Order: sequence, then C-alpha cells, then structure tokens
Amino acid sequence: MKKIAIIDYGSGNLHSTDKAFEKEVESLGGGEVKLTNKSEDLETATHIVLPGVGAFADCMSGLSSLPGMIKKLEEQVLKKKKPFLGICVGMQLLAEKGLEHGEHKGLGWLKGIVEAIKPADKNLKIPHMGWNELNMKKEHPFFSGIKNGDHVYFTHSFHMKCENNNDVLAETEYGCKITAAVAHENLMGTQFHPEKSQEIGLKLIHNFLQIGKK
Repeated sequence: MKKIAIIDYGSGNLHSTDKAFEKEVESLGGGEVKLTNKSEDLETATHIVLPGVGAFADCMSGLSSLPGMIKKLEEQVLKKKKPFLGICVGMQLLAEKGLEHGEHKGLGWLKGIVEAIKPADKNLKIPHMGWNELNMKKEHPFFSGIKNGDHVYFTHSFHMKCENNNDVLAETEYGCKITAAVAHENLMGTQFHPEKSQEIGLKLIHNFLQIGKK
C-alpha cells in the first residue's frame, strides 16, 4: 500500500498538495496520504514529499526546527532510497546553498546553488508567475508521458543552478534558462507546482507514486 508523508513545516501549499496526492493514490487502488511534522512518520512512508512556499532561509529554518526531521530524512531518503519529491522551495532546499537575502546553507543533496532569476529582457516581471512550457532534457520515469511544450504553473523569483547538468530533468525559458525539474537517483524535484498544474501535474504525481518498490 502506498503511504505518502507530506512534510508540514509551516511552509507549503499543503491543502491543494494533499488533495492532489489523495486523488492519485485513489486512482492507484488506495493508500494513505498524511500531512506530518513528526520525523517518525517517515519510517513507515513509501514516498516522501517536501513542499515549500516562501523564502529559502525561512523554509530551511522551519524544516530544521522539526525535532529529528533532517536526520530522519537523510536516513529514509539518502540511505534507504525512498522516492522523494521536493516542490518549489522544497526542491531548492536540495541545493548546497541559497542566495536569497544573504547566503544560507541548504540540505546539500544536490550540487548547486539557488540564485535570483535574471532575465535578459528587463521587461519580464519577477516573480516568474504563471504557465510556462517544459523543455525536456532527459528521459525519466517521473516524466513518463510528459512531452516538450507541456505547460505547468510557476511562481518563483529564484531558481536552482545545478553543477551537474545530468541532474536537470527539464528546463523552461523566461528570458533565461530556468531549471524546471531535477532528478538524481531517488530524488526528484519540481520548481513548478504539480498540484496547480492541472492534468500534467496530476500525471506527474501519478508517475511519482509508481516509482519505488511495488
């Protein structure tokens, strides 16, 4: 049975994320979706989701404030290799550091930094907000059935610059190249919001839930 732990650390689109995952779990025959701030709940989870809305430092601080959460994440995700999905700032936290309002340490699970979007066209507004198309960089089960030009919903002012180009799953264009999604082993992340991206977003969640042990 699928058991999804969505981490509640005071930052995230929790209601819509929860509803989107519940819908896709049901379509796969049922399971459990649990919003949690307790590290021990990760032990029984089959899939772990880290949403995130707001500033990098605030999100990192919120996650760090949950007793034992980062240590348990490292155990369950890095060592036990449970499928992990970071959404928006939840993806950005995977980087080594973020440069929003100073320099702040991230989880360091992926080599790279999070920096401000700097479009060449100064008429483009920041934050980058709204629908934009995906440019696929490699194949991955997470993006099964997703194609170049599919549109997803973004809202952000910063983005991840990966040191290893092979970690970049998809990009989008907004006056510059923006990392739209990453993937490395059992780690996956989207800068956009699947829970707000209608059919394509639900397809991605569906794909994520089918990764890992059957």
